[in-house]
Amino acid sequence: MPELQLLRLDHAPALLAFERENRAYFAASVPDRGEDYFARFDERLHDLLAEQEAGVCHFHVLVGVAGEVLGRVNLVDVADGGADLGYRVAQRAAGRGLATSAVREVCGLAVNGYGLTTLRAATTVDNAASRAVLSRAGFTLTGTTRLSGLTFLRTLTDFSVTRVTL
Repeated sequence: MPELQLLRLDHAPALLAFERENRAYFAASVPDRGEDYFARFDERLHDLLAEQEAGVCHFHVLVGVAGEVLGRVNLVDVADGGADLGYRVAQRAAGRGLATSAVREVCGLAVNGYGLTTLRAATTVDNAASRAVLSRAGFTLTGTTRLSGLTFLRTLTDFSVTRVTL
């Protein structure tokens, strides 16, 4: 069973392989990252980890049993109790409910681990799979973007905070 993990430096080789292997698949529904992303991958990863350390973002990878990255679920622009959610799943892992499961898990982490109360997300109008993931994870359609996309919101008040007493 895949495991959601907070992004670490040692994920770099598997994460780069994931991005390369799925580049064309992702580009069919979201803008391509471009050659510079791959040429400067290590530098970009260090920047992301610095943002994570500063608490302005929380990056997660969905790791398979062989250590391969099967997906990403990120919370970015964390401020005022909210964040923007972004996610992607490998083509070979799509259609099995992994994105929905991972997004739900990150919603729990958002409230119980990061103290967030709302998450925002966006997708293109023609990305039915992404719209379905957001709907199944409790997001509500709130409007449209400037580029003919759709915006969603998820309040996290229905996730209970578990306190451990030692």
